[in-house]
Amino acid sequence: MPVDSTLTGDAAAAAEGFADTVRRIGAGELAFPLPGSGRTAERFAALSSVAEAGLCTARLVEGHVDAMAIRAELGEPMRPPGERWGVWAAEPPGEGLTAVRDGSVWMLNGLKQYCSGAHSCTHALVTAREGEVRRLFAVRVGEIGCRPLEGTWQAVGMAGSDTPGVQFSDVPAHLIGGPEAYVRRPGFWHGGIGVAACWYGGAVAASRVLREAAAGRAEPHTDAHLGAVDVQLYAAAALLERAADEIDADPYDERGGARLRAMRVRAFVESVCRDVLDHVGRATGAGPLCHDAAHARTVADLSVYIRQHHAERDLAALGAHLARPEGEL
Repeated sequence: MPVDSTLTGDAAAAAEGFADTVRRIGAGELAFPLPGSGRTAERFAALSSVAEAGLCTARLVEGHVDAMAIRAELGEPMRPPGERWGVWAAEPPGEGLTAVRDGSVWMLNGLKQYCSGAHSCTHALVTAREGEVRRLFAVRVGEIGCRPLEGTWQAVGMAGSDTPGVQFSDVPAHLIGGPEAYVRRPGFWHGGIGVAACWYGGAVAASRVLREAAAGRAEPHTDAHLGAVDVQLYAAAALLERAADEIDADPYDERGGARLRAMRVRAFVESVCRDVLDHVGRATGAGPLCHDAAHARTVADLSVYIRQHHAERDLAALGAHLARPEGEL
């Protein structure tokens, strides 16, 4: 299925990378094992590898493989090769998406914000409200009434992720799972660590110019920055591997540690990404940002992507969780 020919620039490149990756998954050339399958470390490594090559493509690929994991966890059948899925579940303040049942059919209306791959996905999992209850639905993106709103994605960083708002007008949808199924499943937290694996891959990509600079000259400050970056990336990689092992040991979260694990891993990897960007910038100056388009794009993209971690708000949520009697110290 071809991607939207109207896409240009970074969005077109990311969409083509997305389509090619989905094709390779369908052909068995690439594997993204399901979380908790015993091969979660392979999944995280595959996400990191895609992110090293391009963060906008990784954002689209992560959504697709997350959608496949969600469908599997909630008992939905596998989909035909070639379909490109997104997960549109952001619920910021303002107008949202509502679901109404009309006989045996569910219809979606309203505005869904932050829909990555709005022009390149063929299908999406979307959250919508039925009264006060949040439900999960599958939709065909090409349905009449499912319309990306041009001009609602003005990003410089992550511009290629094609994440505008999408207006829904009487769009038929297939209900998946029960009320709040999207957030109540253990895989919600496993998937959050998959996003952190993408952030890590972006940090590795951003560090390349520093490694090249250190290899090209003997300068102690540059070496010190590289040493600091290496320590941070090593620690992040080790934490992702440990998290993968813990997920495989308890895929259904019977011990109740999935949320805490995800909050910890995401917070740490986000801090690593910030430190890497800082060290690389201080060590190499403005030159790579002004004369190396790929590096400048990576820095801009990663700076936006890691804002899926909500900084002190998420750290406060972690602290509040730990402060409860059941919290792990």
